[in-house]
Amino acid sequence: MRILTVLMYYYPHWTGLTAYAQRLAEGMARHGHQVTVLCAQYRKDLPLQDQLNGVRIVRVPTIGRLSRGVLMPTFPAVCARLVREHDVVHLHAPLMEAPIAAWLARRVHKPVVFTDHGDLVMPDGLFNQFVERTVTAMMTQSLRWSDAITTHSQDYANNSVFLNPFLAKTRAIYPPIEIPRPVPEQVTALRRELGLEGMPVVGFAGRFVEEKGFDYLLQAMPLVADKLPTVRFVYAGERNVVYENFYGRWKHLVDQNASRIVFLGLVTDRQRLANFYALCDAFAIPSRTDCFPSVQVEAMLCGTPLVTTDIPGAREAVRVTGMGKLVRPQDPQAIAEGLVEMLTAPEPYLRSYEQVRSIFNTQRTIIEYEELLESLIGKGKRGGRVEET
Repeated sequence: MRILTVLMYYYPHWTGLTAYAQRLAEGMARHGHQVTVLCAQYRKDLPLQDQLNGVRIVRVPTIGRLSRGVLMPTFPAVCARLVREHDVVHLHAPLMEAPIAAWLARRVHKPVVFTDHGDLVMPDGLFNQFVERTVTAMMTQSLRWSDAITTHSQDYANNSVFLNPFLAKTRAIYPPIEIPRPVPEQVTALRRELGLEGMPVVGFAGRFVEEKGFDYLLQAMPLVADKLPTVRFVYAGERNVVYENFYGRWKHLVDQNASRIVFLGLVTDRQRLANFYALCDAFAIPSRTDCFPSVQVEAMLCGTPLVTTDIPGAREAVRVTGMGKLVRPQDPQAIAEGLVEMLTAPEPYLRSYEQVRSIFNTQRTIIEYEELLESLIGKGKRGGRVEET
């Protein structure tokens, strides 16, 4: 197959969405398919044409930023050319350009797969809400023009206002998640380096934005410390996110908990990240909304149980593995009680690497996508494509 993958940010940018797209693209390339990634040249030092691990990368120049996205005036022309060269178009959203790519594919009868990585949720404010509603409307049109939709779990699809009208063509496929095995000696050394020897440790990670709910975790920290005075919270991720000053809004709580928090920054070395997960005794997912935080499965594969808010999508990993506790969302007291239980009596929640990997298996994910794309291409050749207006 000749597969055109379209998304906003690709390597070396690193988020759960880009990691998903990269692993899938490279997996398809390993299976012998021709894969091209169309994305933004979000940094001027990145080449417009590139090759990485068997995947061709085409970057479109940008002229500025709009909220979380970038502006790419030449995107339609570049996309139109590439759509004609490929058998199928795979969109990763949220993506402002999704309707353009879907429409271009529709014009030349190329099937479209739309992978939803979560409903777009923006902070309060007139401009942010305008962006959210506008982009959601654009992506809804993309869903109409898509032949198949994938998302990370059926639980999320069933509860998504965005996806609900299109459930008939929506399929749940678990994300491709990879993390090295922790190295015990390095885990011990990292604990020593961070001054955490002999202390209970709670980890949390991701962009410091509103949807991740870290403000609730900050409020829960003193409640956990009341029961476990030596507890420490270790954060891996970006605090100062360009498009959202959520960290600034809650810095007063960060300062109040300064003696309990260790900041690692954004950890790009995958082995160090695995060692970070392994040094944690519990991992917190306090999200307001979250399609499927990949950090939760990474933590479980490194032996660390979760305390996760009971919300659609985010609760999937705990539900199917039993390796964690679900707590009421947006409730610092519930988060604190869950963490205290996990830190003092984790045994009922522990699972082996093999048990977790039997459920979240990257090779299985790639095969499921391969079968889906091949079926759509075959259906198109037989003239069985369903057109929607």
